[in-house]
Formats: sequence, C-alpha cells, structure tokens
Amino acid sequence: MGTVFSFDVRGPVTAAVGTALAAAVARLHHIDRVFSPYRPDSAVSRLARGELRPADCSAEVREVLGRCEAARRATDGWFDPAAGGVLDPSGLVKGWAVEDAARRLRAAGARHVCVNGGGDLQMFGGAAPGVPWRVGIAHPLRPGALCAVVSGHDLAVATSGTAERGAHILDPRTGAPARGPASLTVVGPRLTMTDVYATAAFARGAGAAGWLESLPGHEALAVTGDGGSWHTAGFPAYGVPVAAGR
Repeated sequence: MGTVFSFDVRGPVTAAVGTALAAAVARLHHIDRVFSPYRPDSAVSRLARGELRPADCSAEVREVLGRCEAARRATDGWFDPAAGGVLDPSGLVKGWAVEDAARRLRAAGARHVCVNGGGDLQMFGGAAPGVPWRVGIAHPLRPGALCAVVSGHDLAVATSGTAERGAHILDPRTGAPARGPASLTVVGPRLTMTDVYATAAFARGAGAAGWLESLPGHEALAVTGDGGSWHTAGFPAYGVPVAAGR
C-alpha cells in the first residue's frame, strides 16, 4: 500500500496473541496483493483496466467496493475512489486494513493495542491499564514539530494532507488536486470511516469545518496553509494543542 505498518501490543503477549499477530501481518500482505493500485496484477488494477468486472471479483473485493459506494454517499460524493478517473480505493482500504488488524489482536486477547498504518492509527485499550494512548500530530509546516497531542482509549486517528505525499488527494468534482488545508486530523471510534472522513473533509476544502461538526462521534483539527488552525467544538476533549514553536 506504499506505506509502513507497525504494531504496539502492551501487556503479556500470549501464544494466541503471537499467532494473531502473525496472521494480521499475513493478512496485510494479502490485502496489498489484492488492493494495491501500484501492483499491475492486483484485482484493483485489473478492475481499473477493465480486465475484471465487479461481479467476477472475490467477496472481499465486492465488500470493499460496496463500502466505497456507501462512503461516497455518506460524504455527499467528496470521498470518491475514482476521483481521478481511475479506480483507487486506497483511501478506504488502508483504514479498513488497520482496523481489521487491530480487531484480530483484540479478539485474541490483547487488551491494549495500537496499529499504525502510515500515520493512521486504530487503538484499543490504552498505553497501560488506566493510562490513555497519546499520539503526536506532526505539524505540516514545521518539520519535527507537533501541532497537537491526541489522547484517549479505544479511538482512531487519521490525518490527511500534503506534507508527506504531496497533492495526492483529488477533488472529485474536477479531478484536480484538492485545495484543502495543510493538514486535517480526524478522531473517531473506528479507523475505516475516520480515515474516509479525513479524506473527504480535505477534499471539501473551505466547506469542511461545518460538515465535520455535523458528524456524530468524530472531531477534527486542521492546520491551514498560513500556519493558523481551526477545530471542531469537541476536539479539545481529545487533543491538546502544542504551543507555537515547540
């Protein structure tokens, strides 16, 4: 998927957890083989070239396509896996894959888990019993600095922006690079839709703040291109802004 995944499992790693970890890693490699737009032989690449029809695909590919369509409707079209004219469901698949990996570990008995896929995280439990996870949000305009620290239990964090990968998010209405803020971070309970909302909000640009306020269970922080920032009303319950210059 063009990024790095990492696992943080706190507490005892039992045989069942070890087996689940190995299975989660194998599953991520499988998802990459099936869904990566960078692999010419993946199902997604073959669909994009018209060599496969959705009806001919596996159940998991049809599931993802269905999830993408549901996400498109839920975001008024601002999340679109074919925004550039070519199918690329990565904006949903990565969050879905990370969430699935974390769920597998929790089902195996790991109570405190964080799975990180390229800076998008699904966390269950806490950093320790009674201690929340703490996640630093990189400042998009000041390399090495943070713009906020998000903390909590059982939460997902997703950030969209241009600092790491350039202008890779497209405006589905024009097909051109979206003109969103420098970065936009969304916090929610589960990563699949939290990541979708971050992508859609970035694509919306100027209209993102009001739309994000309307989403139940999700909060957001944006850093604008001039170094300013805005956040939804409930974001301070999760995020602590970092003083300028730190």
